[in-house]
Order: sequence, then C-alpha cells, then structure tokens
Amino acid sequence: MSIDSTWLRCPNCFSALDEVADRVYGCENGHRFDRSKYGYLTLLPPRAPRTVGDDRAMLDARATLLGSGAYTPIAEAVVATVSGDRETSGPSPSLRVADLGCGTGYYSEQLSRAVPEAAFLLADRSPDAVRMALRAVPAATGVVLDVWRPLPIRDAAVDVILDVFAPRNPSEFARILRPGGRLIVVVPTTRHLRELRADGLLLDIPPEKDAAVAEQLGSAGFDLAASHRAEHLVEAGPDVRALLAGMGPSAHHTAALASADDAPAARSVTVSVDVLVFERIEP
Repeated sequence: MSIDSTWLRCPNCFSALDEVADRVYGCENGHRFDRSKYGYLTLLPPRAPRTVGDDRAMLDARATLLGSGAYTPIAEAVVATVSGDRETSGPSPSLRVADLGCGTGYYSEQLSRAVPEAAFLLADRSPDAVRMALRAVPAATGVVLDVWRPLPIRDAAVDVILDVFAPRNPSEFARILRPGGRLIVVVPTTRHLRELRADGLLLDIPPEKDAAVAEQLGSAGFDLAASHRAEHLVEAGPDVRALLAGMGPSAHHTAALASADDAPAARSVTVSVDVLVFERIEP
C-alpha cells in the first residue's frame, strides 16, 4: 500500500501535500501527517467533529451482504457507466477515480477489475472503512476525511467521483473534479427494500430523492447527463434481513425499529436504486 500525494492537499492550509520523510507527508507550511501502519492518511481539518463514521459492526454486515452478490447488479451498473463513458470519450493515459464515502471499497474493487489501469482514491470518515477498502484495492491511496468540510484533495485532480449511498458536498465535488469530469451518484428509490420497510425494519426514504439530488448538484455547476434505474429481487431469509437492517443508517435507530427476528419468513426483497451521472460544467 502506498500514498500517491498528487491527489492531496493539506487540510489545514490547503497547500499541496508531498512525502517529506518515510511514511510522513507534509506541506510547505510545516503541517505533517503520518501514514498509518494500515497504509492510509488521516487528513481531518482542525476542530473536526469527533464522529467516526460507520462502526465495525455495520461494515462487517455490509461486507457480508455485498460478498453474497446481493448488490452485484448495482456494481455492474456503476462499472458499465464508467466503462461506457471511456468508450465514448476515447482512451486516456489513466483514469483517476475518487470513491468518496467508500465504505468497504466494494464498488471500487469491481471497477478496478474492469478498468485495471485506473488510479483510485478511497476516502471515508471511518478509519475501519478505509482500512477495509484498501484490502479490496491495495494499490489505491486511502484517506480518512470529513466529506462535509473542505476536502484534502487538490483542485481538478479527479476524473470520476463515485458517490454510492454516501453524502455529498456539491461545492467541493465541483472543485476537485476536472471540467468535463463525471460524478456518479447512486441513491435508493422509494421501492428500495420496501418489504423490510413495511415490516418496520428500516427508516423511510424521502420521495423523489433523485430529483432532490439533481437540484442540489445543479446549483454547484453539475448537469445531469444520464439516469437509469437498477432494480432486482433478492431472496431474504432472517440472516439476510438482519444484514440489510444492520448495514445502513437504520442501524443507528434500532431502538425505534422492529427486530428482524420478528419479521415474516423468507421472501423476495426489492433492491432498487437510481444511478445518476452528472457532468462537471466548465465555469
């Protein structure tokens, strides 16, 4: 595992970061950051909130569920979107992909197999997530960051941003993405896991989330270039229902939700997302 510092800027003063000693990265103003023994940098701004992102139990549930193939069609849709863009735009020396809110690294891992020449930045607020993601894509650069704050990523350093079931910082996404670059956002539809919501196992999803995201990003200089829905059924016995309930935001609200043990016997569950492709408009 190594750090490609050409992605990075200092979270304190926004100067470029470079390797200044073995496992130490710094800027011209003297700020220094050590690479962890697991291969990532922690680049949080001063006075960053003490939140740590998804905990290990949520990540383990997600890794198990994703490893079962339950969300493979979503990964295939992301890979097809990026691969299709490359065929349209023609070959480039290397594709620079920033997976922001990378979680376990599952989607970047699938994309790295399809586009092996791509370079990846894997970033999340959870150190455990970045550690897991680097195991999935060992050649990537891993960073712990706060997506709600100015990002420790250089201007126009990114060709493609992946934002899969993750928060968005529109103005910062626009800054780090090169003009003409693509932002791929995956959001759940109101049909997503609707059977589990009907059983009281998950939080509700706001209606027309895709339109709200398009409006949010449009104000920051993004144009919605394409959109398509990926939907399939998954057989969900008690174990799968527990994983689905434990891997996402609903895991933070278990006291207010029903237990997967009390849900009906195994049945099909709908997996439904919108894959939104935004283009960075030149200013």
